[in-house]
Amino acid sequence: MYKQKKILAIIPARGGSKGIKNKNLKKIKEKSLLNILSNVLKKIKIIDDTVISTDSFKIIKDAKKNNIENFILRSKKLSGDRVDDMPVLKDALQKYEEISNKKFDYIVMLQLTSPLRNYVDVEKAIKKIIDRNFNALWTISEIDLKYHPDKQLIKKGEFLKYFSKNAKKIIARQQLNKTYYRNGVAYIFKKNIVERLQKLPQNTGTYIVNSHQISIDSLEDLKKAEKLI
Repeated sequence: MYKQKKILAIIPARGGSKGIKNKNLKKIKEKSLLNILSNVLKKIKIIDDTVISTDSFKIIKDAKKNNIENFILRSKKLSGDRVDDMPVLKDALQKYEEISNKKFDYIVMLQLTSPLRNYVDVEKAIKKIIDRNFNALWTISEIDLKYHPDKQLIKKGEFLKYFSKNAKKIIARQQLNKTYYRNGVAYIFKKNIVERLQKLPQNTGTYIVNSHQISIDSLEDLKKAEKLI
């Protein structure tokens, strides 16, 4: 709890994955992704409860090994590879509130695929959304200007085209505004925003993470994470 607001962490962790088979059960230096996240959660004192949303009994077994006892077994409808996060969060929130007989004010989504997150960033992000009364807050990281959309190209057949309409006007880096990417460290929402299925509502705040982050989508990402963790 922080400033009398009750906080629920939801870990979405389905069993299937197209990029890496059983991605959410992978290990980095003999530690499962759930074990890594569990160790982060132990240090965040303002989170009241944690629940896993999954379709996998193997993930539930791994969670229990790592002292995460609460889980919501999600339906097949919510277990596909093209299911948005928000219906999963809403399902887990509603079912967990009913099971636990508790009510929450804020929901923190913590994905297993961001193993480099630091508990301090998560805690500061939670405090910021409550202090500033944002509807939602995403953790983000700055993109090097050399990868700015106005400097990118697309290939049509054998020919190059600018990615954006503004690109032909760009001569110097000074003309470019900073851009950011979502790093997956945390997504935080007011309860009513989850209930409305609004991922990027009006009044969405930001928390900039300056440390190196990686979102695991491939075996190459796993190897990089091993070197960096």
